[in-house]
Amino acid sequence: MKIAIVILNWNGKKLLEQFLPSIVAFSEEATIYVADNASTDDSITFIKHNYPAIRIIKNSENGGYAKGYNDALKHVKEDIYCLLNSDVEVTENWLEPIILEFENHAETAIIQPKILDYKNKDYFEYGGAAGGFIDKYGYPFCRGRVFDSVEKDDLQYQGKTSIFWASGACFLIRKSVFETLNGFDESFFAHMEEIDLCWRAFNMNYKTIYIGTSTIYHVGGATLKNTNPKKTYLNFRNSLFTLTKNASGNLFILIFIRLVLDGIASLKFIFELKFSHILAVFKAHFSFYKNLPKLLKKRGALPQKPQYFKTKSIVWDYYVRGNYRF
Repeated sequence: MKIAIVILNWNGKKLLEQFLPSIVAFSEEATIYVADNASTDDSITFIKHNYPAIRIIKNSENGGYAKGYNDALKHVKEDIYCLLNSDVEVTENWLEPIILEFENHAETAIIQPKILDYKNKDYFEYGGAAGGFIDKYGYPFCRGRVFDSVEKDDLQYQGKTSIFWASGACFLIRKSVFETLNGFDESFFAHMEEIDLCWRAFNMNYKTIYIGTSTIYHVGGATLKNTNPKKTYLNFRNSLFTLTKNASGNLFILIFIRLVLDGIASLKFIFELKFSHILAVFKAHFSFYKNLPKLLKKRGALPQKPQYFKTKSIVWDYYVRGNYRF
């Protein structure tokens, strides 16, 4: 079984300088690719000069995470794709338990390792932690991170377990499954396209697995920081996109409740005087309404499966019931 590590790059020379050494040193089992999203810095020159063994794929435009990977992976022939962010440090033998899982369990389609915070290595990283789940209304959360509460890694999530979604920071998937699912939805551009892909995989009875004996460290927000209103816009909009496409049950009741909850969530930005983020939420909803006919058409062509959610409302569990771990 052959594995390809594919790193999507856009003007990320500094990140490549910092993080390629660990990837090259500890990933002997894999062929390493850098998929460049039409960078204007000298990323490609740096790779060619310092890492001639790394294969370079040049995309014609910056189509974001979704289109960037869809375009690049057409040129990758290995059995397993490892989609790895450029701001990730890997550890010795990190691929070994992942390869064993793929080889020994044909039903496993997608894998995520343990993701710790590069800036604070005793703690889980916000964006993926120990594997992701969603609630009934499409709000994502992770084991090891619920809202802004991030757990210390005390080996409490060391085992292997089924999860609902794997983080795009380090996302491993069988080539055959990626092709069956027709890749990422390019209308997302960036953020939550991995949740959408995992949800479509779940609805087609594929398994997504977390493996706690494989560890990486992720910076997070290196491309688009949490303080950037564009990230708020993409997160709110794309969450509505994936809920509409994939959720079972009465869709319009789900959407109505979700829109009300989003309105309540935006009050937080008012209290924090983050007016640009409030505008981003409004723009996200406007884009959602504009795209609703297309989303409903996609929904009609996809299967839906019940019991996709870990809890009915993560907001209720966290803020009212005080549940911080799942």
